[in-house]
Amino acid sequence: MMAKESTADSSKWRRRELEFLILYAIGFYAFVIHRSLQLSHDYQSQLYGLSPGWIGNRFNDVSDAQWRNFRGNLQILTIVFGLFTLIANIFRAAYSLRAKGMAHVWLVISLAYLSYLHGACIIFILAIASANFLLVKVFGRTKYFLYMLWIFNLTFLFCNRIYEGYRFSSFGQQMAFLDYFRGTFRWQICFNFVVLRMISYGYDYHWAEKHSQLDQKKHIEQCRTCSSGRTCYYSLQERSVPNDYFSFAVYLCYLVYAPLYIAGPIISFNAFASQLDKPQLSYSSREIAWYGLRWTLCLLLMELMTHFFYYNAFAISGVWKHLSPTNNFIIGYGVLNFMWLKFFLLWRYFRFWSLVNGIEAPENMPKCLNNCHNLETFWKNWHASYNKWLVRYMYIPLGGNKRKLLNVWVVFTFVAIWHDLEWKLLSWAWLTCAFFLPEILVKYATKTYQVQGSLGKSLFRELNAISGAVTITFLMVANLVGFVIGPSGINWLISSFFRKQGLATLGGMFITFYVGTKYIWSFEACQALKIAASRADLETRALHVLVINRL
Repeated sequence: MMAKESTADSSKWRRRELEFLILYAIGFYAFVIHRSLQLSHDYQSQLYGLSPGWIGNRFNDVSDAQWRNFRGNLQILTIVFGLFTLIANIFRAAYSLRAKGMAHVWLVISLAYLSYLHGACIIFILAIASANFLLVKVFGRTKYFLYMLWIFNLTFLFCNRIYEGYRFSSFGQQMAFLDYFRGTFRWQICFNFVVLRMISYGYDYHWAEKHSQLDQKKHIEQCRTCSSGRTCYYSLQERSVPNDYFSFAVYLCYLVYAPLYIAGPIISFNAFASQLDKPQLSYSSREIAWYGLRWTLCLLLMELMTHFFYYNAFAISGVWKHLSPTNNFIIGYGVLNFMWLKFFLLWRYFRFWSLVNGIEAPENMPKCLNNCHNLETFWKNWHASYNKWLVRYMYIPLGGNKRKLLNVWVVFTFVAIWHDLEWKLLSWAWLTCAFFLPEILVKYATKTYQVQGSLGKSLFRELNAISGAVTITFLMVANLVGFVIGPSGINWLISSFFRKQGLATLGGMFITFYVGTKYIWSFEACQALKIAASRADLETRALHVLVINRL
């Protein structure tokens, strides 16, 4: 009886707590929206990168070069991918093409697309890709191949940036005229993704003769996607492909496959090649159409955001230096949300076109930025396909969780270098690693020491919420240093926030993130209950059908 009363009291308290959390969240976002509108109005004359917009005679924030270029070329991109899809599907239907046949069609169309993007610089791409292919075929099954593969690819990753994509004139005056035909897009920027694909091809070829460690039967039992009759990305990735799929044509098609070439999402060679014979079945035509419609609605949301909140313009204009700590927190928080939505739209656009053509790539933003309460969750859901690549080809080969404290430094240093050769990115990477260490230690302690009793569990829950608040604060600081103020702004950040008004802002941030962490847990608990109820319902129905069949 006492236990029932205790459970009822606990449930009642949790319900009231959830109501408070929701009210706090509404109040917080109302404050952020109101202050953001006010800041954008008061400082618009001092901001760079604003242009006349189309909503209510307001300016539009197009200060971010990546977003400006994507938005400005969206119509031509859609026409190009529409033609790509139409031509490829006509050939597929007319000649019943599968595997290598489809790879040849995609390769020809993709090379035409690259010729438009990079002009004569496509020669550099094909030359480096061919050299990597020879390296893999000659040394791919040898003991020290993986070291050779990394040295080769890291060398070109550095050289491409240092020499800014090379000049044809450097290879002789007879080739100098080609420098006038360099296309519309710098090839060395896109080649960062090609490097990841070349490494993936090398590893998957090297591992091809080894027996797959995937227990298919056990995996199907545990995986919701595979148990429903579909095939998950993990299964596609771990499934070895026949040796004839490692041909030069399939390899080159994988490197330059048009829908994923510019920005990903990143897909492993095994997962790509596995879908050549049988196009993806995870999404029906109706689901793909709904996916595209949701993307369009998110694009409208981005247009509203850039017309009313000039977060990125504040960041690049340097106006943030003259704002109060509270306003800087709002701008920093806004920049992170702008970046999340920008990449969400970029990656989902290209993934949509890949799905239409029958290739399923991993979802890059499966969870919202504001729904992550620790660094591990954040990085698993921000550029998730890159995270999967890093885990498969770097983290696990380096020793995985056995050397976690060391591996995070190696992985994040590579991530920074892969993005660009800039000190601010290295500062971002090393700050993230430094902030990762306490979280790793706390998780280790959580697994080691089991808390007993309702009081102990409540205290433990509060400590975890505090830990989540600290983690989110650290995450904001790391991203502000890496993408807004740079390492030179660290001193300003410290002097600004460690004074009377700044400390009050830090306190408000901490309380907000503490409340946010607890709200996320409440939401996840509700989702878990729904999933459990759904599974129980399915099991009951299956048992009912079994009983009827036996009768």
